[in-house]
Amino acid sequence: MDGEEDWNAFLKDHPILALSKSISGPAGKGEMSLELSLNTLPEFTNFDTVNDGPTPSGRRQVMVIKDSDVILAAGSEIRMASLGDSKLSRSGSKSYKWRELSKLQLWYYLGQVLPGSYLPLWTARQYCHASTSAPPIAKIEWHPWGEGGTTLMVMTSDGKMREYDISIDTEEPQQILSFVPERKSKSFVAEDESEREVASFTIGKGKADWGPLTIYVVMRSGDIYAICPYMPKNASIPSSYVHALECFVAAKQEFLLQAATRGGSSSSLTAIYDYQHRYVNALLKQLPPGTAFPSVSRSILMHPPSTIKSHPVRQGPFLLQPAPQTLDGSEGGDATDVIYLAFDVDNEEAEAETERLGVLLVAFQDGKVDVFLDVEKVEARWEHKHPENELPMLAVYETIDLGLISTLSKVTPARNEPPILDLLQGNNPVFLQDPINDETIYVYHAFGVHALQLGTLLQNLAIALRDDVSNDGNESLSASLEKSGGAVVRPILSTFSVERKCSNPVVAVAIPNDVYLTYSIFILTSAMRITTLPLTLQSELQYAENLSASVIKDPVLAKSQIALPLPEAAGPPGYITLLSDPFVPPSILSRASSGLPTNPILALPPSQAPNKEFQLTPDTLRFFASTVEKFNGQIHDVTIAYRACDLRAILQKQESIRQQQKCKEMLEQIEYLRGKRQQLTREKIANVQETQKALLGRLDRILRAMMKTASPELSEHETKWFQELKRMKEDIKGSTRYDQESLVARTGLLRREFDRLLPSLKELQAKEERIKKRTTEGTTGLGFSQAFEYGERSNAERVKIGRLENDLVKLATRLDVTLGKPPPLQSPTNTK
Repeated sequence: MDGEEDWNAFLKDHPILALSKSISGPAGKGEMSLELSLNTLPEFTNFDTVNDGPTPSGRRQVMVIKDSDVILAAGSEIRMASLGDSKLSRSGSKSYKWRELSKLQLWYYLGQVLPGSYLPLWTARQYCHASTSAPPIAKIEWHPWGEGGTTLMVMTSDGKMREYDISIDTEEPQQILSFVPERKSKSFVAEDESEREVASFTIGKGKADWGPLTIYVVMRSGDIYAICPYMPKNASIPSSYVHALECFVAAKQEFLLQAATRGGSSSSLTAIYDYQHRYVNALLKQLPPGTAFPSVSRSILMHPPSTIKSHPVRQGPFLLQPAPQTLDGSEGGDATDVIYLAFDVDNEEAEAETERLGVLLVAFQDGKVDVFLDVEKVEARWEHKHPENELPMLAVYETIDLGLISTLSKVTPARNEPPILDLLQGNNPVFLQDPINDETIYVYHAFGVHALQLGTLLQNLAIALRDDVSNDGNESLSASLEKSGGAVVRPILSTFSVERKCSNPVVAVAIPNDVYLTYSIFILTSAMRITTLPLTLQSELQYAENLSASVIKDPVLAKSQIALPLPEAAGPPGYITLLSDPFVPPSILSRASSGLPTNPILALPPSQAPNKEFQLTPDTLRFFASTVEKFNGQIHDVTIAYRACDLRAILQKQESIRQQQKCKEMLEQIEYLRGKRQQLTREKIANVQETQKALLGRLDRILRAMMKTASPELSEHETKWFQELKRMKEDIKGSTRYDQESLVARTGLLRREFDRLLPSLKELQAKEERIKKRTTEGTTGLGFSQAFEYGERSNAERVKIGRLENDLVKLATRLDVTLGKPPPLQSPTNTK
């Protein structure tokens, strides 16, 4: 069952798609209650706290595909069937498993399934999510870094995000984040209710920044807020990310330190980066040994740091610059969903890049999709006594129109009926990212499905940003941004009936993540009718070719991508090709490469009277006319594309013939150069060599003759100079080989004598140092007062000895006795 017809035929009458008893039963509401029309619009806009039931009001994803199993919620039943068994089975039997939940009083929500995670069947506590006074659930999503894939984030419309770990406790949340501040009882603020109601949330992305630890929310009013940092209570984080975040924070601190030396830093930024440094250090301490950079990255179980007592602060609302455009004919609708995308700046150097291009998409009820560029990424901030008024910013790149207003405006309402545009109040567009081709975003809503292809847009932006960094200029960046173009919008399914002025809203879009099963998109409407469209897998080579083709269309980008050729030689070129530019397939032909239909497939509600003949109305005629006009335009484009391709093929054939002829001439020229021309060249080179030898000999003879003529004998000074050089040579090297009087021999003898005396000199030096050391130790035994007293007594004794010597001399004089010279006085340190 690899084809579209096979899957559609298999699932057409499958019992898993049967309507619930509350709709198709004897006491059921009927299939018309599932249609979005002017009569059923209140059921889609008013929130029923008692019975939300099968009415697809608000955000719904009632079908998911995990591996080869399709899981569907119908009323109070959970149904499951295996697509893999059906694909391999030839019997054609169709069966499914089901589970009735009405008796268990459980509320459920089926969301997107991550690989290897649990089915998001939410069974929350009664008073928190299932009570009549509980706020409605805005979105449920698995956290990609939850330990074991069991971290479930539940966002309610009142701004409370509760984190549940279903492997630990399904009743009590692990963490609670608040995106809406509490109202102050004694204050009055003129604030719209849509500014306090959360529509959806998404998780940021990044490699070496705070993106993966950031939660973005969008309010019904369109305001965007963020909280950073946030990580699950039990998170499994790659070790490489922690090291990259450490480098990121260290670089910020170093930049702030350099700014402080120039007198341009602020105390608030210093406090913020200090908190970030403490937060990252707490994460680093949780890394086990063996994960230091640059070791192989692996997921590590971590917990949120508790070193910082302050709570992360809510940042926003984001400044949108320039202001997003409004659609013609629309007064503006509520925001319904948000998604964050991140793409590598350069696929070839993905490992070396630390920054990723972040894109934020926000959908609105009127079919508007705003594309924002996350140029100033959110950083971690905590509550502070003196909060700053600086708001984060998002760059508005493009406003996409899904064409819902133009489609509804073509329908003329009946007399005394409200405008048909009121149906937009029951519209809730939802994003779904292709799990395989992440550059394709599907938007499903009450009137069908659209595909947004952002690959070319993002690659052109990445190339422009990279060239701006390398060129350090603004002219190339502005020119590239102007020529980058926008996203490619393609409607693939329409559920709005012009005849009945109603629609079966799309309640689920699923794409299997197992390409061995199928790579198709499954679209389910509220009437349990499913449409399957096969998609086309693109290899990396095809992707590179498509990218190069898109780049070639832009001369500014092509100049930055195509390598510069070698400098041309002087004179006319040797060959001029007929193909000045590479071949770029026409856009009408390249649309089929993705597998999506060129025109939306119709999945309309059934007619009220199936047996009644079809009646033409002005609205149906206008619909047929616009459809035929669209087909004629596509046929005309295909015809022009065929002619262009045919002319290109003829031109390439002519170019091929010319190149073959030119190659033949080149081969003949090469053969001539290898044969006759080579022999002539070798003979010429041999003659040149012989002539060169003769010229060198003649030049030598002429030079000698000129020297003899100019100076036949040496002058007196030259003779003395050469004699002096000879004498100096004999003094240095000696007259003979064994001359002991030469300077070389005497220098060697001196070195040997020095080497012989050096050990004894070192020994004497060591002995002298030991004697000095002992002397120093002997004198250092006395204190200052003792040495002073010892000196005074020594002086007194010296005076007595002097007096005694004088008396002896006088006595010897009287006795006429000759005395010798008395010995000199010796200090106690010199006596032995």
